Amino acid sequence: MTSTETYELPVSQPLSEAYVQQSDRRLGELFHSGHPSSDEAWRKRADYLDRSAHLRATASDIAGVLRAYNSRFGMTAEVASNIDALGEGALVVVGGQQAGLWTGPLLVIHKAVTVLTAAKHASSVLGRTVVPVFWIAGEDHDWEEANHVMAVSDQGLRKLAIARPDGPRTSVSRTAVSSETWEAAIEELAATLPGSEFKEGLLDKLRSISASSGTLSESFAHHIMLLFGSEGLVLMDADDKLLRAVEAPMFRRILSEQDSLGDAYSTASARLKELGYPTQAAYTPGCANLFLFRPDNDAIGLKDERVLLYKREDGSGFTDRKGESNWSQEQLLGLAESKPEQLSNNVLTRPIMQDYVLPVLAAVLGPGEIAYWAQLGEAFRHFDMEMPILAPRMSFTLVEGTVAKHMLKYELTFDDIVTRFEEKKQAWLDSQDRFDIAAKFGHAKEQFEQLYTPLVALAAEVQAGLEKLGQTNMSKIIEQISYLESKTADAFRKSHDASLRHWERIGLAIWPAGKPQERALNMTAYWNRYGLDWLQKLLELPYDPQGGHRVIYL
Repeated sequence: MTSTETYELPVSQPLSEAYVQQSDRRLGELFHSGHPSSDEAWRKRADYLDRSAHLRATASDIAGVLRAYNSRFGMTAEVASNIDALGEGALVVVGGQQAGLWTGPLLVIHKAVTVLTAAKHASSVLGRTVVPVFWIAGEDHDWEEANHVMAVSDQGLRKLAIARPDGPRTSVSRTAVSSETWEAAIEELAATLPGSEFKEGLLDKLRSISASSGTLSESFAHHIMLLFGSEGLVLMDADDKLLRAVEAPMFRRILSEQDSLGDAYSTASARLKELGYPTQAAYTPGCANLFLFRPDNDAIGLKDERVLLYKREDGSGFTDRKGESNWSQEQLLGLAESKPEQLSNNVLTRPIMQDYVLPVLAAVLGPGEIAYWAQLGEAFRHFDMEMPILAPRMSFTLVEGTVAKHMLKYELTFDDIVTRFEEKKQAWLDSQDRFDIAAKFGHAKEQFEQLYTPLVALAAEVQAGLEKLGQTNMSKIIEQISYLESKTADAFRKSHDASLRHWERIGLAIWPAGKPQERALNMTAYWNRYGLDWLQKLLELPYDPQGGHRVIYL
């Protein structure tokens, strides 16, 4: 049986913490579908979705889109069955993330696990099929966020990245990655990962997936299907052309109702500030909260560059941030009808679109996402929608066997590593110093100063100009004593190199670069060490409606 313990991570989002712990009842007006810990909230949300199906895209249309998309990535029988169920009216639990290299940081894996366990929980509460869906935010264009992973090497943390090819800043799903780029990245990973019984199999699988992937988004989808396809996790890409066609009516509404939608965002943001919470995703007056992929005939070229739209001050249509191009409302409405793939959501409209295309029981969100969803309640109401249940993402820290042994040896708790690691390491090192190096050198410097200071004073009495020379001379001698102390301390540390490497390994494995493991490390490190058994251990854990953090000893 897997050994686990719970731990409360440091809070970075007061609003999210208040929602998770239900410690501020005033937030009910912002999050109006209830908390996932309440069975009644799940039932009420399901009842609402059953009654409001006419407000959403047709289930059979969405099922067709998802079937076509998932079939490109080795769709399993479990995924196909869930898509069929969705087409017949099943409800969903959804979570999403930007596509990342080899799935990106571990938090992506944690989000997928939460989507699956939350869907199982909801199904148990409701007594009906609930489909887990992972929404790949392939429309995002932040390449530098998606293109890398951090790996632990002999030299510490190492960043492995793939460069963005030349061309306009377009979505990750539209940015081509060459076979040479994939191979170079995999070879760099191979040089970083230690040898293991699983290494060659892992590298072979990465190469096989890369050979079938023209973009980061495609590679991401292949990996998620490989890891979670047997669990029935359905994939969708926000930049899928077929999905865009289904989204067209909502794009038209967003474009047509800009003023009212802007008022909704402003009202919610103001209310949030009244309650004493900062806004996580500031609403900019005049921003359309939609992106446009520049069309072929755009005035400045750069086809497919993704630009944020703003309303023109004279009310005559829309422009980009720099005012370089202009589009009338009629042009954009026409694109929404004939080429909806030219349009794209931003952080404030994506949740609305998600609820238009899917019957969302709950959205699985991280702390930052919960904070900005607090600004969306009025926008949901504007479109006659109710916000879904917000299910906090569960998180985990994986502790390898050797790391756990090192922790035991040095009497370290998980909390020690998170909150006082350097302090504990220095205390341990000091306890090994039978020579009392710092104290003895410190005492020597004090004695020297006591002996030498009167001599400086004497020299100054003989000749006033000698005082400065004496002070300089004394400083140089103290500096030399400090230099010898530094060299002695270095030699002492080197005599404890093996133990200090243990300490370094503990820090890099559990709290790398001062961050939670899930925000820094990639799943390939654990696949290389354990195969995929570690992932199964996460999937077997019970659902936690408060998210929560578990320390998993592998």
